[in-house]
Amino acid sequence: MLEIVKAGGIMMGPIILASIIAAAIILERLWTLQTKRVLPAELTEKVWRWVEQRQIQDKHIVALQQNSPLGKILAAGLANRHRPHDVMKESIEDTGRHVVHELDRFIGALGTIASLSPLMGLLGTVLGMIRTFNAITTEGIGNPAALAGGIAEALITTAAGLTVAIPALIGYKYLRGRVEALVVQMEKEAIKLVQAMEAHNGATQ
Repeated sequence: MLEIVKAGGIMMGPIILASIIAAAIILERLWTLQTKRVLPAELTEKVWRWVEQRQIQDKHIVALQQNSPLGKILAAGLANRHRPHDVMKESIEDTGRHVVHELDRFIGALGTIASLSPLMGLLGTVLGMIRTFNAITTEGIGNPAALAGGIAEALITTAAGLTVAIPALIGYKYLRGRVEALVVQMEKEAIKLVQAMEAHNGATQ
């Protein structure tokens, strides 16, 4: 394996580094974007109970903010429960934008790696071909060993670039879709909260 890396030339270093970063991003995002971590099953029921029993306190709101991404959004709504509907909705939307930004963290970098890896492989291919032509210029075509190094460098870097790019692209598409699905679910829960608070405020007037 080490021999293959050495034969790939100078571009193998950046390609290997890109593969390590891509793997780290995919693993970290898969852990972070678990449904139970973003949308805890019991959280919504707990909030509805507080609303129905009129037990909303500042300590509950603080606990929600530290609970999960969904908790941050619901906490923004509860913190503005006594303010006009438009203000509460705007606060939820503003917090939601920050939450989505957090969920999207590193995914853009993964997409960049997926795009750059084939280009790094292509650059390695070009460098390998330049090495091959230099060998032809200096030693002619009668020495296969002199040509083999450049050709090997060209092929290995191409394969390495694609080997990194394909999983990175698959991971990028999957994680992007995962975030979008989670955002839709959080929007539904936020709408339910707004409706519940409107009904609660209407009942207390």
